[in-house]
Amino acid sequence: MALSGKLTKKLVENLGAGRHGDGNGLYLVVDPSGARRWIVRVVVKGQKNKRGAPLRTDFGLGGADIVTINQARERALEYRRMAKQGLNPRFNAKQEIPTFEEVAQQVHIDRMPTWKNAKHGQQWINTLRDYAFPKIGRMPIDSIDQPEVLMCLSPIWTEKHETARRLAQRIKTVLDVAKSKGMRSGENPVTAIKDAKVLPKVTAKPKHHKAMHWRDVPAFYASLKTRNAMAAKALMFTCLTGSRTGEVLGMRWDELDIEARVWTCPEERMKTGAAHRVPLTEEMLAIIEPLRAMKSEVVFEGQKRHKPLSNMSMLMLLRRMVVEGVTVHGFRSTFRDWASEVANAPREVAELSLAHKVGSDVERAYARSDLLDKRRRLLKRWSQFVSGQNGKVLRIGTA
Repeated sequence: MALSGKLTKKLVENLGAGRHGDGNGLYLVVDPSGARRWIVRVVVKGQKNKRGAPLRTDFGLGGADIVTINQARERALEYRRMAKQGLNPRFNAKQEIPTFEEVAQQVHIDRMPTWKNAKHGQQWINTLRDYAFPKIGRMPIDSIDQPEVLMCLSPIWTEKHETARRLAQRIKTVLDVAKSKGMRSGENPVTAIKDAKVLPKVTAKPKHHKAMHWRDVPAFYASLKTRNAMAAKALMFTCLTGSRTGEVLGMRWDELDIEARVWTCPEERMKTGAAHRVPLTEEMLAIIEPLRAMKSEVVFEGQKRHKPLSNMSMLMLLRRMVVEGVTVHGFRSTFRDWASEVANAPREVAELSLAHKVGSDVERAYARSDLLDKRRRLLKRWSQFVSGQNGKVLRIGTA
């Protein structure tokens, strides 16, 4: 027979911040953040506090999203029975504490709607799966402390530092969520390890994409113009816009405003998570306008109908052309060097042309303009340079 009380399932889900009594010492505590957890207040028979009064103590019973109202009532009844017998529930109750892996999997599910895309969400849980679950996955979430965290981080801290840094952040998130649900208490061990500087300092070496010198671009571009392959068209457009591979290959016709001469890349394809406007020059339009005849949903269609080219298509083209020591992403660096050394473009104009964030959060809040007109003039000069001048002849092979 189910135990009864003042609260209902609907109230548990909707009550505002505060402590809400169910009766018999059971309370639902709702934090200002919206986190909900159960506690039970009992008086342990025969035991006194430091002032000599009866020992009255609150015990956490778990988060309301995991522990149902009936389960909370049953656990509260168990705690009251122990207290009446003079047994302190803190040392005698059988607590059902979930494991680290169970909490991590739930955090992953809860945050699915917030991931930038499915790939990022999968990367989040994969890092924990590969480096944390084998060592602490089966441990109760409340038993994980600094030694356990170090057991995960230390082996990869120097050799795979970026991975280790992300792993630390994700372990911290799981432990923070567990604490908010009443499953653990105290300082987060990841924070303690960081503050104490337990792990050695690692100076990360920046990885630069190999780039072509801007003087060599016109000759390379002229070679591209002799090719009819879709990958060549996409690479020409990528070179002229300074955009990222995924931004260009995913481009759809409905993103283009030919009259205004603007391509708006949507936020889901942008690294910054914000839509980005790219001014279209005559040379850019000359590349894409003939492709309308294909009547595809995407501009740069691959082997499958209405599907874009593979992410590797442009890189493979570079290899077939025997252009060594250059990556597709590197053309962004090439444009940036040219903008500084030749065009003398203001830093904010050049950076915004690459869809980079400029300035602090406060500065960006006030600088609402994306400087489209100034960027249009800069890209026009770049297009004219790339398509209209001769450069150093590269060693070009045949496709």
